[in-house]
Amino acid sequence: MKLSNSYFYTLRENPKDEDSVSGSLLVRAGFIKKVGAGIYMFMPNGFKTLSKIEGIIKEEMDNAGAQELLMPSLIPMDYYEASGRADAFGNDMFKVTDRYNKLNALGPTHEELFTIAAKQMVKSYKDLPFTIYQQADKFRDEPRPRYGLIRVREFIMKDAYSFDKDKAGLDVSYGKMKQAYNNIYDRLGIKYKIVTSATGAMGGDLSEEYQAITDIGEDVIVLCDKCGYSANIEVAQTVYEKDTEEELPLEMVATPESKTIEEVANYLGINPKKTVKALLMNVDGEFVTFFIRGDRELNEDKVLELLHAKELGFANDELIATSNAVPGYTGPIKLNSKIVVDEEVLTMKNFIVGANKEGYHYKNCNVKDFTYDISGNISLVVEGDTCPECGGKLYFKKGIEVGNLFKLGTKYSKALNLKYLDENNKAQDVEMGCYGIGPGRILASIVEQNNDENGLILPKEIAPFKLAILMADFKDENQVKIANDLYEKYNKIYKNEVLFDDRKERCGVKFKDMDLIGVPVRITVGKMASENKVEVKLRTEIEFKLVDLGELDSVIEELLK
Repeated sequence: MKLSNSYFYTLRENPKDEDSVSGSLLVRAGFIKKVGAGIYMFMPNGFKTLSKIEGIIKEEMDNAGAQELLMPSLIPMDYYEASGRADAFGNDMFKVTDRYNKLNALGPTHEELFTIAAKQMVKSYKDLPFTIYQQADKFRDEPRPRYGLIRVREFIMKDAYSFDKDKAGLDVSYGKMKQAYNNIYDRLGIKYKIVTSATGAMGGDLSEEYQAITDIGEDVIVLCDKCGYSANIEVAQTVYEKDTEEELPLEMVATPESKTIEEVANYLGINPKKTVKALLMNVDGEFVTFFIRGDRELNEDKVLELLHAKELGFANDELIATSNAVPGYTGPIKLNSKIVVDEEVLTMKNFIVGANKEGYHYKNCNVKDFTYDISGNISLVVEGDTCPECGGKLYFKKGIEVGNLFKLGTKYSKALNLKYLDENNKAQDVEMGCYGIGPGRILASIVEQNNDENGLILPKEIAPFKLAILMADFKDENQVKIANDLYEKYNKIYKNEVLFDDRKERCGVKFKDMDLIGVPVRITVGKMASENKVEVKLRTEIEFKLVDLGELDSVIEELLK
């Protein structure tokens, strides 16, 4: 492509409305353009790069035996009602009423339609297994779109679904998709971790995420310093060390003007780890009090799973008034409320709790001093906690979720009546798996992991152009001829992978633009052209090398292998 008659632009300044490195650089490089909160255009170079990512995904999916199709984005709400997910998505779903007053959704995911598609052919166990997939638009009304392409309201997703007759078959299909994912991310050069995660609105028996490790990742990844343990903080299990000290008599003590854990600990001169705090919550409209160690945070995902609940939020004054709880001084002893206790509290001795009386707490509280309704592992792990697998110490990294794997089991096949007849002519529910990848997030993650002060550093597999040719002096006829000859030759060899910057711009401007858009290899035809030499520079290196024109073909071939 010759720049002099092409759509091409770059920006010198960082955009003011981007809050991530990848968002800023992709806008400056002319790859994307924001048109609204969480809504972007992909410009020619950005679209070319995105298409290459999609191409690698397609190759690996096809190699794994999956077949591609295309689903509509406009979906009747009836399907989400039937699967029970209309409420699960809630306000995250874009809804549209048509002229017949029928409610439709802009698809956030397509499990329901893939299940319907499977019903078209699945009659017998002989029709299984198979896997089908698409790369298509998804829509989610994110409350806080941010980080460029990482958290958006419209995006492309590759979603694949496997269909098997039993769990053993699902395990095989799941394994094939996991290997395909490994191949995809390895080819793209992403630094990633595979972590266990919450199933969320998708449901099912197992979920794993591919997390690209970056400094601005939205997810907290929990890792072990000794073994390969990795999990999203939402599902990481806390390991508790049982307190063995002797139980002391319960005693009420005055704690004036001390409502927070920090204030109570400071007033009594104790470690916050010896306190238990109360969280007054609204769980699907019911007042529930949760008790966890004072220095920990509540894990909302674990709570929703434990209580089989849909929504969790802080209780308002009206709901709190249905109990004898006193905000800032609430404790489990004689509390008139449904009580859920973190399992760690059950291992503690002689801890501090509220006394349900303004200005007072109990010290030396023990489990025998109160009753509770439910216990569970409901607190978030903290760095330094014990690894649940090897006893090592846990530490945190941030990550961007770029892919996920779900063992859905029979959740959707049961809801939508997807059955097959087994060898004994008995109807059975189909076992399903779901496998998602976000190409846009992959692009953002690659940029987050691969950039410098000059711009993007893109792998040659996905860069919009693998090779750029520049001439230093467009008035020098020899330089012009050599540059044009090189462009004609390499454009035939590498097809649409060669960019010729024939603009009448200063050399420094051209260098900056080629670095900004991340072209892996640059040839500069300069003053040494009179001696049949050109400069060759890799994007990842500072210095260039002088190469004889007679040796240039072999050098470029080696660099672009």
